[in-house]
Amino acid sequence: MQITRNETEVVSEEHLPAENQQIDSGITPGGNTGAFRDVLASNHARRGKPPVHFADMTPDVRQSTALALNMPKFRVKQLANHYFEHLSTHAESFTDFPADIRATVAERFFPTLIKPLAVQEADEGTTVKTLWELFDGAEIESVLMRYPNRTTLCISSQVGCGMGCPFCATGKLGLTRNMSTGEILEQVRIAAASVRNGEIAGGPGRLSNVVFMGMGEPMGNYRAVMSAVRQISTLAPGGFGISARNITISTVGVVPGMRKLAQEGLPVRLAVSLHAPTDELRDELVPMNKRFNTTAVLDAAHDYYIASKRRVSIEYALMRGINDQEIHARQLARRLNHYGDDWVHVNPIPLNPIEGSRWTASKPEDEQRFLEILHRAGIAATLRDTRGSEIDGACGQLAAKMQTHQQS
Repeated sequence: MQITRNETEVVSEEHLPAENQQIDSGITPGGNTGAFRDVLASNHARRGKPPVHFADMTPDVRQSTALALNMPKFRVKQLANHYFEHLSTHAESFTDFPADIRATVAERFFPTLIKPLAVQEADEGTTVKTLWELFDGAEIESVLMRYPNRTTLCISSQVGCGMGCPFCATGKLGLTRNMSTGEILEQVRIAAASVRNGEIAGGPGRLSNVVFMGMGEPMGNYRAVMSAVRQISTLAPGGFGISARNITISTVGVVPGMRKLAQEGLPVRLAVSLHAPTDELRDELVPMNKRFNTTAVLDAAHDYYIASKRRVSIEYALMRGINDQEIHARQLARRLNHYGDDWVHVNPIPLNPIEGSRWTASKPEDEQRFLEILHRAGIAATLRDTRGSEIDGACGQLAAKMQTHQQS
């Protein structure tokens, strides 16, 4: 029988004892009361937990589970080799295991957590978006993108998102639930195997980069995300061996999570979805700003730069007539240069419109003018590639929906 978690309700941090307050509940501090409240999906309340997977288990739990099955300790290392190095969960093919225990191994260590419902391709097959179904019927998406010098996977960390940004398709869904470490890592394992096996255009290769920029606010699922990051970046057989420097964690500005990340000692890149240079404008575009304003967010981002020695990415979706004018670029430059030189890299992103939205993309000439002003102010800035926009796979477009639930 599969190991299952107890059914839980997401609760506010303020209702927990101080020593137990951790940023892993899916509700940010203050998310139930005050100026900002997480936007919850209609089916959010009281959901079951995914089956416990090998990736969810601590080393001690892996050992105790193996012993309960009368398996010697060395079998756990073999399982880790299969999962992290060979990228396999098909226990029936584990020839180094006795045939009579392979089915039990599959059931206890590798329950199916995600399965593909539909796949769409763009950019001549170098961008692949997958719609996944989770154990409870919930759906999430990931996007695999191959470039000449790297292959990047954009993964989801929550089902939906509670941040409520009005120009983002995921934000309109509301938060259904947090994803488990296993559900997060399975996106990585399957993508890594796909790239290795030459199933994406360009032939066999290696997954080199992982970005937590899919569905969800990673800081709202902090514990599972950090467990996933450590296993992604640890060398096999402890993990997938993708350098922590090639992992990016994005946030709309959940300051406690940003400050906690600065203490982890991992050289991951922090990306902050700022989208506006002033509180007045950002209050409209990013509701979380009512909880943690631009000063608090930029202070925490700069402190992360100091702690990690890694430049912070500032994500800025350009919206026509809203935040893309010269005055906005000058205001942004002043805000960032207040903290010193060369501590950020700004990614202006041509807005990827979503169906029924009043928000639309900037004019190309306004995009270029925005970049020029930042460059003249000495700020590194690069206009973000909008890969996958025709299949709703670009930034802000993930909404767990496809034209049909059929493999393309």
